[in-house]
Amino acid sequence: MAHLKIGNQIITQAEIPHLLAGFQMLPQLCRLLVIETAIAPFELTPSEKECVIEQFYQNNQLTTPEAIAKALEHYSMSLEQLEAVAMRELKIEKLKQATWGTKLESYFLQCKPQLDKVIYSLIRTSDAEVAQELYFRIKAQEQTFADCASVYSQGQEAQTGGMLGPVPMSQPHPAIAQKLTISQPGQLWPPMKLSEWFVIVRLEKLIPAQLDDAMRSTLLNHLFETWLAEEISKAQLTILDDAPAPVLITR
Repeated sequence: MAHLKIGNQIITQAEIPHLLAGFQMLPQLCRLLVIETAIAPFELTPSEKECVIEQFYQNNQLTTPEAIAKALEHYSMSLEQLEAVAMRELKIEKLKQATWGTKLESYFLQCKPQLDKVIYSLIRTSDAEVAQELYFRIKAQEQTFADCASVYSQGQEAQTGGMLGPVPMSQPHPAIAQKLTISQPGQLWPPMKLSEWFVIVRLEKLIPAQLDDAMRSTLLNHLFETWLAEEISKAQLTILDDAPAPVLITR
């Protein structure tokens, strides 16, 4: 029966699952196994293998036979296992493209309202009369928004003259985001009550999201992680001892 020896301590096969559970490492192992199963059908071409392995060695300073041998000893791995680690990320990318690559445009359009970015100005005060007075001053151009925010706003935005962003449209309070979505640049909204605050908002600039390479990568990663979380949640982690009844690990 195989076992581990760490220093003077011998760890048997039967003890390993309980140690993984005790150190809260079983969910991580489950994640890796789900990924490994999903990428198993994806093969790399000889040139892809050579390229990713060489890049992996460069990134991890494994540029000499001695360095590679030391890494294998440190991780108790075979060369084949080390090269499998080097190829894993590209296989994951192939999985992402094969599974969700053709769905990105429709998914992007579905998510675009939350992906658009916005720059806006904000003043918040707990005094309704102050908010109304500041709104009229700014609207009449008697005082700039930045000056009013610096003096009267009661949040961190006072330090930037009320200016916030660029931030995703999903970040502001939903009521503020709704106003910004239907605004034209420079449009000033009268004070609105949000919880204990009275808020004045002005749209400065709307930055529409674009389906460029960076956005494609972001969306693919999101779809992959969402799928992975669902797969992990469906996996039932169970330690099967020699005893008749299994020990169930609940989430």
